[in-house]
Amino acid sequence: MPRLEAGRVREVLRRGGSARVDEPVAARFKAGDRVRTRNIHPTGHTRLPRYARDKPGIIDRDHGVFIFPDAHAHGKGRQPQHCYSVRFSGEALWGPDANAGSSLYIDLWDDHLEPA
Repeated sequence: MPRLEAGRVREVLRRGGSARVDEPVAARFKAGDRVRTRNIHPTGHTRLPRYARDKPGIIDRDHGVFIFPDAHAHGKGRQPQHCYSVRFSGEALWGPDANAGSSLYIDLWDDHLEPA
């Protein structure tokens, strides 16, 4: 990944990293859809936590279209896509010893998810 020079910090911050954009990108999922996170292992930045990879969840809501931060952070362009709030049960993430009825919501992008 290229080094960010001090003189470019203001410009990069002004452009934003995961700003909402008004672009016509079709949603892959809707509230209530069952999904599974991808089991990815990038060498750099990702917003998909390791503990949540290859786990089942349910789409809670669609936040709209945003710049995809995983690509944008590496200078690979904006790659706009939907960001969803995904609900994971505690058991799905941490197994049968998780607190009964617990859940965790994680905001994830299209590239992090597959249909379940």
